[in-house]
This record gives sequence, structure tokens and C-alpha cells, in this order.
Amino acid sequence: MTARIRSLVALTAIAVMTATAANAQKKYDTGATDTEIKIGNIMPYSGPASAYGTIGKAEAAYFNKINAEGGINGRKITFISYDDAFSPPKAVEQARKLVESDEVLLLFQPLGTQSNSATQKYLNSKKVPQLFVATGATKWGDPQNFPWTMGWQPNYQSEAGSTRPTS
Repeated sequence: MTARIRSLVALTAIAVMTATAANAQKKYDTGATDTEIKIGNIMPYSGPASAYGTIGKAEAAYFNKINAEGGINGRKITFISYDDAFSPPKAVEQARKLVESDEVLLLFQPLGTQSNSATQKYLNSKKVPQLFVATGATKWGDPQNFPWTMGWQPNYQSEAGSTRPTS
């Protein structure tokens, strides 16, 4: 065998071994690895609805508890929560930061109808789950148009109807 043929055979063997190793690697969506799950959140830690910021603090504490107990199948949760001051333009800015800079897997329980309405099209266009939206507006149950968005609370109309006294 000439040196040229040996080189081609060696390069081909390396290419095959590399391709096989690459195919055997686990593949995850952005924001998930063998050791970490990045979860994003947007809360009004300041502004007119800042009292609801305690929800984000409680979620962070719960994820810290999960991490202290070993995480989820050995994966630690990185919970990144930003303040939108209950302002839709700020919510869009924070959602873009979470998706484009922090590279989160999903947004978990972002709060407020206006803020979530402002980020919904963007998150769906990027195929980033917007899970357990913390608002009772009826619009969060629209999987045909927004398959990456899922509401959490009962809608306000159902809540109001269930509190009526019976005669």
C-alpha cells in the first residue's frame, strides 16, 4: 500500500470512529445537559405587583431544596429569575435575555397577563416552553395557535362562577 492510500484509509477510519462517537452522544435541547437543567422565570419583584415576587422567591427556594436532595436524576436545576416590574416591554427584554443569553430550556410560571401576552409570540417562535403561566386569563388554553404555552390557574370566569352561593 502506498503512503497516500494508507493516509486515506486512516482518515476514513478516523472519520467513521468520530461520526460513530458523535452519534452515540446524548442530545438535549438548549438548556439541558447531563448535569444541569436551566429554568427561566419572570416575576414582578418591583413595581405595582411586587407582592407577587414572593412567588418567585418561593420557587427558587423549592428548586434549591430539590438540588440539595440530589437534583432531578442527578441534574441540578439552575433557576434564573428576572424582574419585569410588571411592565410588558421589560418582560420582553427579560424573556429575550433568558432565551438568547442564558439559554434556558423553558420559562416556568411567569406572572401576569400583560407580561405573558407580550412574550408569548416570541417564545412560541423560538419553541421555548412557556409553562404554567400564572394568570387566569382564558387565552392560555390555545394549543392550536400557541403550542408552546400552557396556563396554570383556573380562568377568572370559572373562579368567579364557583364562588357564587347556591340557593
